[in-house]
Amino acid sequence: MRLNDLLVAAFLLITMGTATLAEKISVKHIQLPDHGFMVARSETGKIIARFEFLQTVQGDEVTIGLTYHFVDGSIDEETTTFTQQGMFRLIRNHHIQKGPFFAKPIDFTVDAATGIVTTRTTDKNGKIHAESEHMGLPDDLANGFVGTLLLNVSRNTAPFRVGILAPIEGGRLIRILISPEGEQTFHMAGQSLKATVFRIHPELGGIVGVIAQLIGLQPKDVMVWVLEGEDPAVVRIVGQLGGYGPVVSSELEGASFEK
Repeated sequence: MRLNDLLVAAFLLITMGTATLAEKISVKHIQLPDHGFMVARSETGKIIARFEFLQTVQGDEVTIGLTYHFVDGSIDEETTTFTQQGMFRLIRNHHIQKGPFFAKPIDFTVDAATGIVTTRTTDKNGKIHAESEHMGLPDDLANGFVGTLLLNVSRNTAPFRVGILAPIEGGRLIRILISPEGEQTFHMAGQSLKATVFRIHPELGGIVGVIAQLIGLQPKDVMVWVLEGEDPAVVRIVGQLGGYGPVVSSELEGASFEK
């Protein structure tokens, strides 16, 4: 068996054993229409993209549009719709990555209401091919709105897990472990503020973790800074886009962080 095939097989074993572990987050802050911008930098501090956040609300449905516009013309665009009726629950998620910044383009759609997962690829002649598969998806699937979940937990919350459907071989369910990591001071609009720092750790334990490290597919942890209060906000994100590639630091425009 080739190493890549073994990794996929290991993913299947892991996901079959974890798919029933649902940890849905209660709605503490009703999401309202919002629009914001971030600056994305490389690990050397160079500005590589502008990040736009647009949130709209219709009844109990919330739609988030997240878009990275890279200076090299690349695009990372994700649109997510979820409900906020007591608990957050995904309806649909569509994620596109394309351009020279990304080693492999992605066009991946999850329809949680129907369980249909669709992957679109473009051949060398420019023709689009779509492959769909029906999957049993957990209630705690959080594609595209993990940041929203973090707005609804406190700095002293116990570590918790949610599901993410990764765009691997048509869609593979993994768990991510989310843990608070303390606080950090940042400055914005002449004020000194404190943000709670959360660590997001993809759980690829056992054989899958070993193989992922061997072939360079082990995703790095993502760090998220959240300003708590009556109007909580994500103010900084540091991690790989889509779980692979170089680390990118995205910060609210005008924010500066102490080391």
